[in-house]
Amino acid sequence: MRRSAFFALIATCVAAFSAAAQSPGPASSQSASQTQDSAAPADAQKPKKVWTNDDVKAAGPVSVVGDSKNKPKTPAPKKASDSYVASVRRQLEKLQKQIADIDKQLTDLKNFSEGDPSNNASGIKLNKNYSREPIEVQMRALQDQKKDLQAQIDGLLDESRKKGVEPGQLR
Repeated sequence: MRRSAFFALIATCVAAFSAAAQSPGPASSQSASQTQDSAAPADAQKPKKVWTNDDVKAAGPVSVVGDSKNKPKTPAPKKASDSYVASVRRQLEKLQKQIADIDKQLTDLKNFSEGDPSNNASGIKLNKNYSREPIEVQMRALQDQKKDLQAQIDGLLDESRKKGVEPGQLR
């Protein structure tokens, strides 16, 4: 008997709490009035206009870039001094000679790895030392040096272009 009375009491409490949760209380009525008030200014705002192709054509010419009357004047390009051009030309020649030397070394190493004879007449290189590094490692190192020299050339050309040197002046 006690169990049935206990279950009846729990069922009554659950029903009371669920009914209280479903009924609108004073707090929920205030939030409902606030949502109605906030919806009213949104309706009062002017609706956004949707532009169609016909509307754009009727509006007249539309400039995406800007007004051609207010176009800023481009300043005249500044000329680089002859001494600067000469120094850049010397630096470029020096770097290009280094790249040519590296290319020659790469072809010599490639020929050696393939078993081809040396390009020298006597076959003996008096100014060369023996290297314990594998040929592939030596070739990768030379290719990295060549990339670095090419990056220096590119940087030098960019800098000179920014200073007003025309590409034909460096040839």
